[in-house]
Amino acid sequence: MLAFMAVTGLLGWLNIRGLSASLKLPDELYAGSETMVSVRIDNGKKMLPSFLINASVSGASTSFVLLAPGKAESVGLLLSFAARGRQGVPGAVISSTFPVNFFVRYTTLPIPETFDVFPAPRPLSLPLRGGKPDTGEASAASGAGYDGEVAKISDYRGGEPLKLIHWRLSAKHEALKVKELTATSAEPLTLDIDSVPGRDLEQRLSGLSYLVNRLVKGGRPVGLKLGERVIAPAAPTRPHRLRLLGELAAYGKD
Repeated sequence: MLAFMAVTGLLGWLNIRGLSASLKLPDELYAGSETMVSVRIDNGKKMLPSFLINASVSGASTSFVLLAPGKAESVGLLLSFAARGRQGVPGAVISSTFPVNFFVRYTTLPIPETFDVFPAPRPLSLPLRGGKPDTGEASAASGAGYDGEVAKISDYRGGEPLKLIHWRLSAKHEALKVKELTATSAEPLTLDIDSVPGRDLEQRLSGLSYLVNRLVKGGRPVGLKLGERVIAPAAPTRPHRLRLLGELAAYGKD
């Protein structure tokens, strides 16, 4: 019996040794929202496999039936982070009942990755010129203007600028034709945290998170004013949007 316990104890100890853990996360994480992440367990042992491995990360668990020697396996896991800011996880708690179900052996593997958790978006309308809320979509482009895209060709009514006259079509139709342009929706906008409604800092940051996503996705160049720090409006690209959200995640955490 003692020999059996010694052998099974040694096998169980070796089973959870030589492992390492890492996370692969999406580039958008929002506080309070469940997000699918990838948990990867590497078996660094050259000759011994690992069996019946259970991995727990921040309270969520997944399992690996077999980790071949020198190989790695990845499994999806739903994680949620309560607060915004630069964060990490305390590690992956590894457990196994191998080789017999008498004892459960544990170890904790460090996870080196750190990541930004953005403020949870809070729907908020933004009053613009004329008192109308900005939806963040290309709604501003639906009205007539002088510097957007060509919407249609119409007859000259006498009040249009000469630069809008379509001379080639006018010559064809023996009447003046003008280009009707959409109003531009790309006027740069800087969002000031002190001007955003909310009962506290977290609510204002959540409102800004919503506006940044909605406006940039709608094609609007957006910047931020966070106290003394100003991030200038830039082209409405994904990298710029993620940079702005990262600034919101870090604000007030220093």
